[in-house]
Amino acid sequence: MIRIRFHGRGGHGVKTASRILGTAAFLAGFETQDSPVYGAERRGAAVTAFARISETPIRERGMIAQPDLIVLADDTLLNDPAAGVLVGQETASAIFLNAADPAPLVAQYHIAPPARAFDVTARTRELLGRPSALSAGVASAAAKLCGCITEANLEAAVREEFSHLAVSPDAVTKNVEIALSVFAALEPAVLSDVPRAATAEMARVPYVDPVLGASTVYNSGNAEQRHTGAWRVERPVIDAGLCTRCGLCFVECPDGAMSLDATGLPLVDYDHCKGCMICSHVCPVDAITHQPETAAW
Repeated sequence: MIRIRFHGRGGHGVKTASRILGTAAFLAGFETQDSPVYGAERRGAAVTAFARISETPIRERGMIAQPDLIVLADDTLLNDPAAGVLVGQETASAIFLNAADPAPLVAQYHIAPPARAFDVTARTRELLGRPSALSAGVASAAAKLCGCITEANLEAAVREEFSHLAVSPDAVTKNVEIALSVFAALEPAVLSDVPRAATAEMARVPYVDPVLGASTVYNSGNAEQRHTGAWRVERPVIDAGLCTRCGLCFVECPDGAMSLDATGLPLVDYDHCKGCMICSHVCPVDAITHQPETAAW
């Protein structure tokens, strides 16, 4: 069995990428399974998806803690321990990085598996005009590294999965072009059969009182401790020369990430601003512009 784990942010399309990979493997004659985990369910939040490919029925379920292949759409997630990008990397035969040059990331984060890379963001921006819809390119990288999926299987899977989405025929064609260019640029990985720890067939889950077992919050003010600035697709930038100090952005900010200085000029708390850009939409003089947050977007 080949176990693949995708990591990205809401809006990158890693859930769709896992579906494309699963469909392509199914069309190639394999048993497949794919499932996402995206608790926050909003743009910019960390998203993980899992795919399994096997010649025999798949009886495993749930998260993949010991992957054969790790696929990373946004390298900024390597800075977030909660994202768990490198968890289980000792069993992985390869890791795919959405980057032009993997060497700096490998050195900085002590990445153990052999790294393969392609700048999917740049290719997506070139063909689609926006860099965030990475599903076709990321799925293609996984398909090629698995070594068991043909170009024809991949193209058919991209077309099938995008047929379920509100995507124009022209955009589907461009996504196919992205997928095929990534597929052609990479070489299959050598996936080794690394022994994995045995697990029980069935785990007993005892009853736990909800007060103990649930995420109950008793103390006020703890939201300040959770910096959500990494969720942003883009950041609001305020032009003080255009701003009329009307205060609408301060009033409308849903996360309380906007304050006013002594002159009434709004100030953005970038540690907690999630990049919803409501402030920009309500600004009557267009004094708040959008600035892309990272290269991955």
